[in-house]
Amino acid sequence: MTQKKSIETSKDDTESKLSQEFERIKRLLEIAGLTRVVWRPNNSGNLCGEVKNKVVYIYECDGYKALEILRHEMIDYQITSFIIKPLLQIINMLIKLREQDIYREKERIVENLSRLLDQ
Repeated sequence: MTQKKSIETSKDDTESKLSQEFERIKRLLEIAGLTRVVWRPNNSGNLCGEVKNKVVYIYECDGYKALEILRHEMIDYQITSFIIKPLLQIINMLIKLREQDIYREKERIVENLSRLLDQ
């Protein structure tokens, strides 16, 4: 019975530390898009952590490593939100614009070739 209570206390302690660190990092990095952290220790997967639907999920069993992964996921989220996503939006807009130019040029060539074949 003592061992089970010790495991529960350790779990509660880790969850508390993760929540405190989540709030601290959120405040320091001024992250508005994340709502909470959920600790789901899991030994079987390759994934240590991820952000889904504004929630940071941590799968690492070790409490110290779980804190490291939380920091990693939150920094990654911030960089992705403010640098990667806007750049991808610009790149996608440029691709879309270029696609229209290519389509118009293709149509012009098809029309010219069609007229040439009509002669």
